[in-house]
This record gives sequence, C-alpha cells and structure tokens, in this order.
Amino acid sequence: MNALDLLKERGFVRQITFEDELYKAFEEGMVSFYVGFDPTADSLHIGHYIPIMAMAHLQKAGHKPFALMGGGTGMIGDPSGKSDLRKVLTVEDIDSNVAHIKRQMERFLDFDASKPNCAQIVNNADWLRTLNYIDFLRDVGALFSVNRMLTAECYKQRLERGLTFLEFNYMLMQSYDFLELNHRYGVSLQCGGDDQWSNMLSGADLIRRKDAKPAFALTFQLLLTHDGRKMGKTEKGALWLDPDKCSPYDFYQYWRNVDDQDVEKCLGLLTFLPMDEVRRLGALKDSAINEAKRVLAYEVTKNVHGEEEAKKAQQAAEALFSGGAMAGSVPTTEIDPAELQNENRLLAWVAKVGLCKSNGEARKTMQQGGLSVNDKKVIDPETRITPEMLAGDGLLIRKGKKSYHRLKAK
Repeated sequence: MNALDLLKERGFVRQITFEDELYKAFEEGMVSFYVGFDPTADSLHIGHYIPIMAMAHLQKAGHKPFALMGGGTGMIGDPSGKSDLRKVLTVEDIDSNVAHIKRQMERFLDFDASKPNCAQIVNNADWLRTLNYIDFLRDVGALFSVNRMLTAECYKQRLERGLTFLEFNYMLMQSYDFLELNHRYGVSLQCGGDDQWSNMLSGADLIRRKDAKPAFALTFQLLLTHDGRKMGKTEKGALWLDPDKCSPYDFYQYWRNVDDQDVEKCLGLLTFLPMDEVRRLGALKDSAINEAKRVLAYEVTKNVHGEEEAKKAQQAAEALFSGGAMAGSVPTTEIDPAELQNENRLLAWVAKVGLCKSNGEARKTMQQGGLSVNDKKVIDPETRITPEMLAGDGLLIRKGKKSYHRLKAK
C-alpha cells in the first residue's frame, strides 16, 4: 500500500499540497520528511502523539523521519491557535525541555543508524540562533508577501487582540527550517497538525520558489471528539506522555472511558492494530464496546509507557472496577505527619491530588454523594484525615465510578 493510502485509511490525513505528485514520490522511493516540536514544556502531550504515530507508520513503510526540535523557534513562540503572546522561555529552559523531549522521542521511532531510513533528531537552534538577520531578510524575507501573510489563519485570529512583530517572524522562521532541512538532508515533506497549515504552505512554497525543487506539506487531523471537542484534557490538565506528569494508570483510564462514538477513530489513529481489527472493534455495540475500549486503553498505554506498565494499569483498573484489593498502579500520594498537621481536611486533599479542580468542587462532590473512601460514601465536607487512617494500605478515594487516588503514610 502506498504510504499516503495507509495514512488516509487510518484517518490521519487532513490537507495535502500537490497530492498526485506526492503520491508518486512515495511510490518511487524513500521520502525524507519532518515534523517540528516546539519545546514549550519538558514533556510531549497527547496532541503530539498523532504526528508521532504518523511518523512511525511512514517509517515502517520505508520512509525517513526527522524530528525537528524547536530550540530556535521556541525562543519566539508559535502564535497559531493562541489568543495571547506565549510565555517567553529562557535559553536554559528551552535546552532543558529539548533534552527531555529527545529522550521521549526515542521510544517511538527507530534510530538504528545502520538502516537507511533511520530516524534523526535535529535542532533548529543550530542554524537559527546564529542567523544574520540582515542576510536573512534579504535572502528569505524578500520572498514573503505581508498581504498574504495577514490572510493566514494563524495571524487572523490574533490581529484583533494584538500580534507582536516577534510572533510575526514565526512563519518565516518555520519556512526557513524547511529550506534548511531540504539543503542539509534532502527533506521534501513537512508534516504536522492541521493548525500548522499556513506555516507549512509557506515553507513548501519557499523551496519551490527559491530552488525550483519539489516540496510538500501534509497535515494530520487534530485529536477531537465526534462532536468537535478537543481530546486529551483531564481534571489534572493535559494528558502528558511523561509518567511523572500523568501516571500510566490515569493515562489508561482516560482511554478506557472515551465516548463510544470515538473508539474506532482512536484505534485507527493511536494504535498499530490492523485496520480489519480496528473496524471489527469499532463496530461493537452496547456493552460489547467495552472490549474495544479495553483494547484501546491497553494498546495506547503500551505504546507510550511500555507493556509492563500497560498490564499493571489494566490489572489495577479491573481490580478496582470489580471491587478487588488496591493495586500498586493506582495513583498514590504519600503524606508525612507534618503535612497532615498543616492540612487534614479530606476535601483539601481531594483537590490537591487532582480528583477535583478546587476545594469548592470537592465540597460540592461530597455533598452530592459523589465521593467514597474505602468504598464508603463521605458526604460531610468537614471530614478530617488522621495519621491512623493512612496506615497500611491507607485511604482509597473514589470520585464517581472511575476516578481513584490513594493516600497513605510516607
């Protein structure tokens, strides 16, 4: 199967430039492509996972992936999809984030240098931080129309609120990345989320205009629910790929609880299961769809955290669902006596560990009968925790039917 057909079948493809020409390029030989990752945090999140999976599929089909770390563009900040100026990070923060993201990336792609299509990690800090601005404006800026740039969606959304000249440079920088990767490594295809379409068009256009060479842009679907809401948001925040930011158990539970109508789409995008199996699981109805959700949760957790953690998370979830004993994979917070002296209200700890967003929400949840401790409902907001309660297995707190957290003595 042509790599483009493979991506379409699994539901990745949103927009393509020069589709027939790109299809032919995939047919004729190895295509070098890249995806950019701006280091705004020290971990990737589930939004990055869609392009990473697409990269992995393309690599398995024989093509060569480049993961571009934004050590240079991260010093500006992408205005796409943002209503306000991004926080400007220090060089030290950016470089630290890049180092963390590189380690995560190595879990998803094949970096075996003996293979012609081995993955490579590159950093645009190598050429952007030492760029001569005057030369850049003469060489690259002269090829960009301000009128055309202002029609780009990434800028239109910001014009009413205020777009800084710093951010206005971002499209030129990202386009220059593509040009530089083309010159250095023969990269001819840029891939990314559909919110990057304007920037990616400019990069492909720059190569075609400046060097008269083939260059393509391919965007992937954003991870949305069937009714258009953004997926990957939990009560604790983003669904991070770092186990220290989102435990394998919480990660597993998120996918175990997705809406029935989103299961088949998620199986296609987020797992390596054959499409025949994806369609079989996606066609299950009523209570049988739970089989598909268990498979989805296990497969995605295995890809991100490894098979051992996926098994532990699955066992913990099933043990808790059936009323069994507490399992080691349940998110756990250890409390020392000094912390308990400062704060011993149960509702405060429910908020601290992320089961609720605030003390007020925890109070409301308790009063409505939505909180249990060791399988007993707790409705009194003035309930206090004592050191004795944290001994042994401690307290297993459950919010609703599916969210758990354990408190125990340090």
